[in-house]
Amino acid sequence: MSTRLDYSQLKLMDALDLATLIEVEAARRYAQFAEQLGSRSDDDAASVFQSMAANESKHGEQIAERRLALFGDRRPNVRLDDIFDVEAPDIGAPTQNMSPLKAYWVALASEKKAFAFYDQALRHVTQPEVKALFEELREEEAEHVEMVEAMIAKLPPSARLDLEDEDEDAVPNSEGRFHPRS
Repeated sequence: MSTRLDYSQLKLMDALDLATLIEVEAARRYAQFAEQLGSRSDDDAASVFQSMAANESKHGEQIAERRLALFGDRRPNVRLDDIFDVEAPDIGAPTQNMSPLKAYWVALASEKKAFAFYDQALRHVTQPEVKALFEELREEEAEHVEMVEAMIAKLPPSARLDLEDEDEDAVPNSEGRFHPRS
């Protein structure tokens, strides 16, 4: 989890841009995982990652709307290249046939990582409005941790099992779900 930014110099617009990019990075990584695994059912690991990608995208859009309302279309100073793995799940996290529970563990670790990022960044922030934003975002990440923990608690016992290799001749359909060849 890293950035190339000096938090003590962040202005509110830059902080909003940073927060948006953090969500974008996480959404892209989750979508990549979902595509990499290929969905076999509505409750498999790929579906967990698809759901997390949607959640991160939505959160990023909300932050971007807030930024637009405050600063219009002013050119951002922060770029995706300025951050790496702030909230995005670890690139090597998904494994073929991983259980939904393991996918939720990946999501939980990512949400905890985002909380830790904002918590650590707050130690260096000097601008009051940036401090308030990061405190708000840290609390939202804490809520996301609780949300994922609640989802894990509701999982049926079958969600703890890794998927068996299904028919080696199985092929994905147009939705990415696997079905045996006819």
